[in-house]
Amino acid sequence: MPKVGMEPLRRKALVDAALRVIGDHGSLSVTMSEIARQAGVSPALAHHYFGSKEQLLIETIRSLLRQLHDDTVTALKAARTPREKLSTVIRVSFQADQFAPETIAAWLAFYAEAQRSEETRRFLVIYARRLRSNLLANLKALCPRDAAERIAEGAAAMIDGLYIRQSLKSAPISIEASIGLTEDYVTMQLDRVRE
Repeated sequence: MPKVGMEPLRRKALVDAALRVIGDHGSLSVTMSEIARQAGVSPALAHHYFGSKEQLLIETIRSLLRQLHDDTVTALKAARTPREKLSTVIRVSFQADQFAPETIAAWLAFYAEAQRSEETRRFLVIYARRLRSNLLANLKALCPRDAAERIAEGAAAMIDGLYIRQSLKSAPISIEASIGLTEDYVTMQLDRVRE
């Protein structure tokens, strides 16, 4: 019988374990037993808490999105101007835990799964919309709407593209370099609009 009050802790341990195992495998072709072993619980307990591997994987992507959202909201509270807020959104996108190898591998695995799973696709659309919205909200205060939309799309594409580049072990790029490249792009685009 599970101990009272342990469910939230074990659920989090299983989600964290799923992230590590997916990162190690580089795909979602992992088993509930592998995830349970990594979390230090039995496969039966993992099934008890999540029902199926698919539900555990969905909770894992939810957890990644929730963490990114919470980190963004917290960081934006310290920024004052639209340009500072824009830089904050970029910086949070590349912070250390989001740029960890297992997190990058998990995001890429979820993108691949989105080709087959409507639910996974829905979560990735939520991520893309949030990123675009956060970028666009601050860009609209700095330039006309059409330019803001174009710059937001370009910056979002750079963020996603730099994640893909980071996954290539032969061509890794640092957090600061990723932030710098994205900031340079945004600054250059804003300067062009103001000319």
